[in-house]
Amino acid sequence: MSTETNKAVIRDLLQAFEKGDTENVGKYFATNWVNHDPSLPPMQGLEGAKQLIGLWSAISNRKVTIEDSVAEGDRVAARFAISGTQTGAFMGIAATGKTINVTASGIFKLVDGKATDNWVNFDALGLLQQLGAIPLPA
Repeated sequence: MSTETNKAVIRDLLQAFEKGDTENVGKYFATNWVNHDPSLPPMQGLEGAKQLIGLWSAISNRKVTIEDSVAEGDRVAARFAISGTQTGAFMGIAATGKTINVTASGIFKLVDGKATDNWVNFDALGLLQQLGAIPLPA
């Protein structure tokens, strides 16, 4: 696959994430997909992809904005922002109705037009602060 095709796949994958589309994960994620994120529970395969997307379903009006993306070979690196409103329980935090805006960066490995691995780091501390679970620094 070309680097431009790979970038388009990641753009489509992040749009599916934005929409909460768990029905079509097989279009974007390989059956052997692995999420390499130590801040989240282990997630693998298509069920893991559904779990990842479902985790964020507590954030309604979710918007994913890709700020930058670069591709080389079978890898795509992307810097993006996630915004929305917490209207459901999220990672053990009851709904707050608060708006969140979180930055993230990730590297995605693709084989045959599907993500097989991703290494995404998101501003979990900032997210917890925005939800009121952790106090802001004085």
